[in-house]
Amino acid sequence: MKKLFFVSIIISFFLCPNLMSQTLNPGDGVRIIFLNITDQISGDYYIQQDGNLQLPFVGLVKTTNINFEIIKQNIFNKYSELYKEPALTIQLLIRINILGEVKNPGYYYVTDIEKMSGILALAGGVTGSAASNDIYIIRDNQEILLNKSDLIEKGNTAADVGLQSGDRIFIPRSFWANASQYGLILSGLAVLATLVSLLLKYK
Repeated sequence: MKKLFFVSIIISFFLCPNLMSQTLNPGDGVRIIFLNITDQISGDYYIQQDGNLQLPFVGLVKTTNINFEIIKQNIFNKYSELYKEPALTIQLLIRINILGEVKNPGYYYVTDIEKMSGILALAGGVTGSAASNDIYIIRDNQEILLNKSDLIEKGNTAADVGLQSGDRIFIPRSFWANASQYGLILSGLAVLATLVSLLLKYK
């Protein structure tokens, strides 16, 4: 993959976005946790194709072209009309795609407090063929290179990294894994060539 920026520049640039201030897309969602009521409201709710959230007892909440901080406040206000001083936690759930050298690539939902180690664990962790430290965040036409070990050691979260809805996390294959694969192919070709040579010799 082409590296668009030096790692140090990339990290300082990429950590600036605030996950809470981004807008959401259909398929993203919110996680609602009530601590002081018995009604069955706590759970994960996802944005429909029309851009609305359907929530228990309060109905539709609009999300189109509205950043999450305002969506969160609107949800809190709606439930505050039903319950006095609700102990309510509202978390953003963004849909991302984890690709490359992970055991279970695919789409996953992450919250802003999810650590990068936990995000990779959602996909079963990295394979033995993964590059030791490279991790890419692919957004639209940008490829942003980060240091996997550094992120995990510091306990960086999705909010720290600035993950956005629709981002792809890509773990590349190591050079040595590719070299080993090519070595096996070359060894196989050498054996085949030897067999062909012997057949032609004794024909």
